[in-house]
Amino acid sequence: MKRRKIGQSGRVVSFIDIGTNSVRLLVVRLNPNHSYSILTRQKQQVRLGEGEFEDDEIREEAIQRLVTVCRTFAGLSRTFSTEEFVAVATSAMREASNQTTILHLLRQEAQIDVRVISGQEEARLIYLGVASGFHLEERQAFFIDIGGGSTEIAVGNDRTYQYLNSFRLGAIRLSNLYLPRDDTGPVSPDQYRRLQHHIRDAIIHGVKKVRMLQPAMGIGSSGTITNLAEIAAKTRNADGGSDEEILSLKDLQKVIAMLCSLPLDQRKKVPGMNPERADIIIAGAAILEAFMKETGLDTITVTGRSLQDGLLIDYLSRIDDFPLLGELSPRERSVLQLGRSCGINEAHARTVTTLVLELFDSAKDLGLHDIGDNERELVEYATFLHDIGSFISYTNHHAHSYYIIKNSELLGFDEREITFMANIARFHRKRAPRKKDPEIMDLEPREREVLRILSTFVRLGESLDRSHTALIQHVRFSHADKETVHLDVIARGDCQLEIWGVEAEKKEFLKTFGRQLVIERVRAE
Repeated sequence: MKRRKIGQSGRVVSFIDIGTNSVRLLVVRLNPNHSYSILTRQKQQVRLGEGEFEDDEIREEAIQRLVTVCRTFAGLSRTFSTEEFVAVATSAMREASNQTTILHLLRQEAQIDVRVISGQEEARLIYLGVASGFHLEERQAFFIDIGGGSTEIAVGNDRTYQYLNSFRLGAIRLSNLYLPRDDTGPVSPDQYRRLQHHIRDAIIHGVKKVRMLQPAMGIGSSGTITNLAEIAAKTRNADGGSDEEILSLKDLQKVIAMLCSLPLDQRKKVPGMNPERADIIIAGAAILEAFMKETGLDTITVTGRSLQDGLLIDYLSRIDDFPLLGELSPRERSVLQLGRSCGINEAHARTVTTLVLELFDSAKDLGLHDIGDNERELVEYATFLHDIGSFISYTNHHAHSYYIIKNSELLGFDEREITFMANIARFHRKRAPRKKDPEIMDLEPREREVLRILSTFVRLGESLDRSHTALIQHVRFSHADKETVHLDVIARGDCQLEIWGVEAEKKEFLKTFGRQLVIERVRAE
């Protein structure tokens, strides 16, 4: 599987997390000696989800705040000579009906491409970021992160997770529903009870799975939990000299009772309170209280690590010689797990994958395409999974492959990458992609062009192992001129079936590359 490499001069990467409440920036220098240095961390509140959850549309004023912050963060990143941006958006953007418009605006105004990630992927990245900062050994921990629009949980140790989940429960979302902005008075017991009932109903099934895994401790991340711990610490000791890293359920309930008794203007003045959170913190506290009560946790350890740290760990896991989280990257693990769970022919999958990568690399060497490393990685994973639809039925299995990959929530990938891989598998046999195919309507024009080229390689690779006996040892495009491209097929024994298969793809090759394909059979030594 393709991994990144760090050059002799190192590399600076900026990670941006666009949440429902705030935007966070982490700029990191990756050093040649396989260490890394954090150059800056920044955070700015944008309240992207303010009013959104009523009609699933992000408000214009929130969009402008977001664009301004992202443009500023991108400019700051470039002062550190950032070479790459890794930017993701979570709950508010996931649900926004005007998502496409906002992503285009960020691309135009801030020059950053933002990936919208699923709730499951968000939970995985938070787990990576938080667990990598704890020495848990074999102990199971319960991880919780309360955002503005959603709450993510995980159960696992410091090497792997056993359970991930995402709930549409967030401090802004629930405040919009139960604590209206124009009501600035104390929160009544009846209001708080309705809030609690909503949360308990939403988490009941997920909490049962958590209890079955019997976590020994709880770990809480996010600004909401950190701020609640700060308030609890100030409340316990007027001098402020108490532990803010441990928050007990008992102290949390005292804080909740105190905050509910105060109107908003007095709530902002509570010792330890971040005034910008005063209007949404009660809803966030209610979420934390419900999870602690339902999971039986008396205390949680509070950490400042978060999703942006998970983005960094995920990035490092795909770099040669950096300490990895296990032998395989999250992407490799999730692809292999999906393939094996559906009983793919792994030997055939690996043979075709090797041949497709040889086609990709040799074609690039001849200047037949200029497709980058990210797409090379995606075609590698997609080729490994190209026959996965046979799990449902061999007939029309390319269409089944598309459906399985598209709906699998492969961890480590964003939604666009999953869609792209699903389409590569969809068009590995029968006909090639067409401009008006519904499956590719969401792809950008450049992505559609790349898809056509990559699917051509996969169709050739599949034909080259038509008999599933690995007769073709190597394949390469050896020569190209204005009219023809020569393909060397290095085989052991009679491979007539494979040659016929490649000849059947000549017409499609001509449409894709504008040149005739000439097949040269070479017997392996």
